[in-house]
Amino acid sequence: MPDFDFDLFVIGAGSGGVRASRIAASHGARVAVAEEFRIGGTCVIRGCVPKKLLVYGSSFAHELEDAAAFGWTIPQASFDWATLRDFVARDVDRLEKAYTSTLDNNKVAHFHERATVAGPNTVRLASGQEISAKYILVAVGAWPVLPEIEGIEHAITSNEVFHLPEFPRRVVIQGAGYIALEFAGIFNALGADVTVVNRSDQILRGYDLSLRERLLPIMQARGIKFCFSSPLEKIEKEANGTLLVHTTGHAPIAADAVMVATGRRPKTDGLGLESAGVTLGANGEVPVDEYNKTACDSIYAVGDVTDRVQLTPVAIREGHAFADTVFGNSPRTISYDFIPNAAFTQPPIAGVGLTEEQARAKLGEVKVFTSDFRPMKNMFAAVPERGFYKLVVDAASDRVVGVHMIGPEAPEILQVAAIAVRAGLTKADFDATVALHPSMAEELVLMR
Repeated sequence: MPDFDFDLFVIGAGSGGVRASRIAASHGARVAVAEEFRIGGTCVIRGCVPKKLLVYGSSFAHELEDAAAFGWTIPQASFDWATLRDFVARDVDRLEKAYTSTLDNNKVAHFHERATVAGPNTVRLASGQEISAKYILVAVGAWPVLPEIEGIEHAITSNEVFHLPEFPRRVVIQGAGYIALEFAGIFNALGADVTVVNRSDQILRGYDLSLRERLLPIMQARGIKFCFSSPLEKIEKEANGTLLVHTTGHAPIAADAVMVATGRRPKTDGLGLESAGVTLGANGEVPVDEYNKTACDSIYAVGDVTDRVQLTPVAIREGHAFADTVFGNSPRTISYDFIPNAAFTQPPIAGVGLTEEQARAKLGEVKVFTSDFRPMKNMFAAVPERGFYKLVVDAASDRVVGVHMIGPEAPEILQVAAIAVRAGLTKADFDATVALHPSMAEELVLMR
């Protein structure tokens, strides 16, 4: 056997790469990882974690509005962007140190520079150093997609939004996926004038239609404006710093910040995989089999770079399965069925399993049970928003094949419901469960 510098070299220290590194090392492998930015990856550094902290920070605006009905007097409440921004940045620093400690504690060598593939068993660092490895794992994630329009250099993405020096009072967001709508809710709650522009006439494609139809009017009632079938044409920056956003079919919109959130593409440009005989897919993704192996037997890939399911928990499971398969003598794959999902909009939505539309197309006859209710938490709210839960049931087997909900704490409740759906529980099992009262979650077992 040839002598390699490492048994495994991981390119990218995000959630999938760090998990794969740790588990491979626990199996006795000599592991190294290279990260050109910060250890932790998209989720920890510029994604779900800091974004969720902004969601928490912004949600106080609604709580403060409703506090008076519960007897609280909070005079002259005000918001300071720098305080929230810097708090989030400090927590990101804390998490990066924790991820780095995980690598160190497992004796994983790490290089803080870009690495590319130079052959089936060779990586090349930005410094020019070449390192050999028996196996190479690509875990570089994905990157925001920007349209090729005039003035796009004036726009920001979800990468830069956490570092804004000043709070923008007027925000235009292109896109209507979960990232776009989450930040629309954040900026709106913190006091910005928010306009969402989208090239289609739909929001949150892939989510159950009932939730999408509920969420849109709620966001509009909170003051968020939507311009549908209106893609960006150009962005102009005036002398006073104002950005003029030109979209199809609408007058120019004045903004202090323009955020583009129209999807993410695997970050494989210049990665050098062709040197090992790996051909990228149409979207730049790395094609892999069920064991995460590419067309080259010594090169694997996990996480967003494969463009299968761009979710952090999926990347973590893929990284773990890869390490167990290659170094733990325990070949295994992961299931992509019944993956729970959520959009931390305001209010949040969440779902698992088949939507009603998908279930009808796949199963034919289905039963749908719904609960349309006023959450107790919202009884004295300034805006009387309602919650909505839906169970999608296979009529032939009585199995619950989908759960979808919108309302306060929907993602927290959905995680438990996802276990039930994956376990194959029936509607009769839900009905036989005693309700926990008073709670919003009890609606899941009271639908008849």
